[in-house]
Amino acid sequence: MKPFGYLRATSVEEAVRAAAGRPGARFLGGGTNLVDLMKLGVEAPPLLIDVTRLPLADIEELPDGGLRIGAMVRNSDLAAAVAVRERYPVLSQALLAGASGQLRNTATTGGNLLQRTRCLYFQDTTKPCNKRSPGTGCPARDGVHRDLAVLGHSAHCVATQPSDLAVALAALDAEVQLHGPDGERTVAVTDFHRLPGDRPEQDTVIRPGELLTAVRLPPAAPGARSRYRKARDRASFAFALASVAAVLEVRDGVVGRAALAFGGLAHRPWRARAAEEVLHGAPATEDTFARAADAELAAARPLRDNAFKVELARNLAVSVLTGLASPAADR
Repeated sequence: MKPFGYLRATSVEEAVRAAAGRPGARFLGGGTNLVDLMKLGVEAPPLLIDVTRLPLADIEELPDGGLRIGAMVRNSDLAAAVAVRERYPVLSQALLAGASGQLRNTATTGGNLLQRTRCLYFQDTTKPCNKRSPGTGCPARDGVHRDLAVLGHSAHCVATQPSDLAVALAALDAEVQLHGPDGERTVAVTDFHRLPGDRPEQDTVIRPGELLTAVRLPPAAPGARSRYRKARDRASFAFALASVAAVLEVRDGVVGRAALAFGGLAHRPWRARAAEEVLHGAPATEDTFARAADAELAAARPLRDNAFKVELARNLAVSVLTGLASPAADR
């Protein structure tokens, strides 16, 4: 067993000071990913800072009609919240598509967004991995990569970001709130996770010592419908081969507003801006939705064994958007 220190923080400021003063320290919430990685030897933090007692477990109504979700809100509680189910169904559906009921009871909002890739090479300390040990290489490119990225990857890393929650939040234009040694700042969820480039060890834009304290949702768009759909190898407790989060508003048969994000395809939730440009002001038809998906996925660069993910993502997007455009769509 590798020894490590433990601190139960009594305030956000204490937690941030402790993390800033101990390079490599990690915040401990639900621990559903971090503890597993410690057992595998992938993570070996010198200090665990327990943030479970901090006042970050509330879902608050904001004056503008949005929601503020504390980083310690459990996934099961967030999925069941009336305000989320009624105004942001895509978010509730994404949460319920992830993990198992037992894990959702433990996993937190902040931890879900910060979970690390499930790439086999990253999790196996006997193998090289640029994300775990920078400069050692990416054997997944020529090895086992069926589940890995087709968009935005680099020569240094082809890992995917596994969070279902992050995909829904990207489609909802959510923001994360961070508290660090230099104070507070807000980052759009679409900018929070990084593409790998030549620094794949950096999953997010979090700076040393920063603590994710909350997620902010803007007001739900009037008249818009939303949905999350996930394709995976088994019906539960499996990560996405591809997933789609969509928000769609149709007026008189024409798309008034559309937001689309893919999961399981890249190192971050992939906001489909090219697809949205095709959709805006176009007829809300299956043909339009297919053209939009094709416009976005034209940038895909599949590897030897994962080209199927491109067609899978296309079919998911067309199916979800067609369903949302139907007058009979569930609200």
